[in-house]
Amino acid sequence: MRGLILEAPHVFVEDLSIRSITAIRELYESTDLAKKLARYHEHIDETFRGWNDIWLDPHFRNWNIEEYLEAITCPTLVIQGENDEYGTLAQVEGIQRRVPAAQTLILPRCGHSPHRDQPNLTLGAIAEFVATRLF
Repeated sequence: MRGLILEAPHVFVEDLSIRSITAIRELYESTDLAKKLARYHEHIDETFRGWNDIWLDPHFRNWNIEEYLEAITCPTLVIQGENDEYGTLAQVEGIQRRVPAAQTLILPRCGHSPHRDQPNLTLGAIAEFVATRLF
């Protein structure tokens, strides 16, 4: 059986996303953030710019994939930090409207990286999801 695990997903662009992505660009250009990120990514400038430039392109502001969500029919787990600096719970709500069977986990004291901010809760939920829904 197939399934999806969506961590901090985005299905449309929010004002919060644009503000946060603009702020991280400023940090990238004025601090040693590139050096820190280089520990996790090869070709850090291309990786960062590929993500950042797309989100900040004015044409991307209307990006929205909600209409395609109804095609998702497999078990789905949506994990979102309640303090995600790049997206609000409106992202999760958008998914829930179109994928009613989606299971959600909203993590307190958690930002955009549940696997980093709340690793035990995140991995526990993923393990349970895989064990009980996919086998």
